[in-house]
Amino acid sequence: MPYAVVYTPRARKELKSLSQDLQERVFASLERIRIRPRAFVKRLVGSPFYALRVGDHRVILDLKDGKLIILVITLGRRENIYRKL
Repeated sequence: MPYAVVYTPRARKELKSLSQDLQERVFASLERIRIRPRAFVKRLVGSPFYALRVGDHRVILDLKDGKLIILVITLGRRENIYRKL
């Protein structure tokens, strides 16, 4: 059963600020991980969240296994994204 992808309002705003090409890459990456998300994401040290790499950008997400939901919390460039947490 594939996971559903849900975006926080903050993630939607940040996604809209990206270029069209990068938006499509993020959507494609999230679509690819829907079946087995843990195989593609990396657990963040000292945090309950996970990071998905999309080029120079990172998508910070939370996995809700009981409900089969991938909650996209925030996204941005690698050098800035971890400061937002």
